[in-house]
Amino acid sequence: MKVLIVKTSSMGDVIHTFPALQDACRARPDIAFDWCVEEAFAGILALHPAIGTIHTVAIRRWRKNLFDANTWREAAALRRTLRKCRYDLVIDAQGLLKSALVARQARAPIAGFDRSSVREPSATLFYDITYAVPRDLHAIERTRRLFGLALGYRPDLLTLDSGIVAPAGMIAGVDGRTAFLLHGTSREDKKWPVEDWIGTARLLVERGMIPVTTWSNEREKVVAEAIAKAVPATVVMPKSPLDAIAAILGRSTLVIGADTGLTHLASAFGLPTVAVFLATEPGLTGPRGPYASTLLAPGGRRVTPSDVMAEAERLLELRRTTTGKD
Repeated sequence: MKVLIVKTSSMGDVIHTFPALQDACRARPDIAFDWCVEEAFAGILALHPAIGTIHTVAIRRWRKNLFDANTWREAAALRRTLRKCRYDLVIDAQGLLKSALVARQARAPIAGFDRSSVREPSATLFYDITYAVPRDLHAIERTRRLFGLALGYRPDLLTLDSGIVAPAGMIAGVDGRTAFLLHGTSREDKKWPVEDWIGTARLLVERGMIPVTTWSNEREKVVAEAIAKAVPATVVMPKSPLDAIAAILGRSTLVIGADTGLTHLASAFGLPTVAVFLATEPGLTGPRGPYASTLLAPGGRRVTPSDVMAEAERLLELRRTTTGKD
């Protein structure tokens, strides 16, 4: 049996779907899984060994160039490729009109959430089979339940395994316990002040850890360099592809991150992960993992570097006691 998963974006949403895939691989070893995703996140999908073909879409780019001939050529090529694969089932795990339209291109039966469960009810117009899944569950559990209903098994919701494997990689010249600082995020109101990142880096060095950070645009580069200038032990990775970042992230001892996709990736790797949420509630889409924790700033209360380090030390100790890993 061949199944196509459609979950195109965002990074956090894609990562939240991995546990459902892992459940399915265990319960239905007879199924071969492919995935359709936004081109920017193809490197993230490569982290899961069970995914066969990764089909990429460029909906974000296509929207900006709707009347460009290349846009229509790329869309037509995707449609031809999906139809040649002859899928037995498509699972639209996103539940949006755009994802339903992508799923339809495969010309195979489509399974998804029903109208009471889906994010955009209009998407169900394109589904052949729908399932009711409570909306008040975390996104990870909702997707796990959807896959179980669509593929005929009951997921073990008492366990959580993303099944992803960090690629090989290391930072040249760095030997020791590293703490990855993920300061970059899409919205200004989600950003922890640079002074707090500097304070955290100092506390990490005092505890014998090497702060590591990186950047993806000029604003983030300024922050990364400010941290390194104030705390010279900090290692700043150059702007790098997602797979290179994932390689270093996946082998970190600790991750401290803002509300960003890479923080979700760290928790999915099973790393001790402290997420700092300033303007958003983790609610039903926050990071989940065996050693993941979220610090909030309710009512304008400030999250301090000391708060973060106390939580980091708790998570590190929890991992030591449960796995023996330092």
